[in-house]
Amino acid sequence: MKITYYGHSCILVEEAGKRVIIDPFLTGNPTAKIAAEDVKVDAVLLTHGHSDHFGDTLTIAKQNDCPVVAVYELAEYCQSQGVQVQHMNIGGSCQFDGFKVKYTLAFHSSSLEVNGTTVYMGQPAGILLTMGDKTIYHAGDTALFGDMKIIGEMNDIDTAILPIGDVLTMGPEDAAIAAEWLRAKKVIPVHYNTFPFIKQDANSFTELLEPKGIVGVALEPGASTEI
Repeated sequence: MKITYYGHSCILVEEAGKRVIIDPFLTGNPTAKIAAEDVKVDAVLLTHGHSDHFGDTLTIAKQNDCPVVAVYELAEYCQSQGVQVQHMNIGGSCQFDGFKVKYTLAFHSSSLEVNGTTVYMGQPAGILLTMGDKTIYHAGDTALFGDMKIIGEMNDIDTAILPIGDVLTMGPEDAAIAAEWLRAKKVIPVHYNTFPFIKQDANSFTELLEPKGIVGVALEPGASTEI
């Protein structure tokens, strides 16, 4: 499995010819190294509706004629905008051609500004994505919460993708605890340095993981890692 980081919380995952993108905030993302028009995928997965995660969802889904996978209310909105969707919700899983998606809890919020009005977009979520024999966990935007221990006990997580920016999500110290609770073999930090108020030192975060026996991989936007 190949994971490519495109800045903020956007990642592209590839395995055996299948490609999915999670939280494709590219346009307006000062760290992004790819344009939405250049993304080729089989599905768009969303953790929640905030604009810095929803991003270029509609553009990518339309140009690839692919589904948007999201929590029910967010999927309903996407469907109203003329794209294919797969409605999901917390705790549910769905098998697609070449990959499986399961939605987990996340403690955050979820809304999108539509015609100048803030609209509720259902519960925020984390995503367990399995392709081949590998599983990654994208935590979305979340606080540290105790059920991460259960997620780690129930799933063999090869790589966890965790926010470290603080202010709006977990900070580095809480994310390091989350990594341990999730029993992740490898952790990729996200949701930092996009804007000044979430500036963090990702290398310092990976150093917090070393005593726990967890490999931290701080990717530059546009860089990839294999698992």
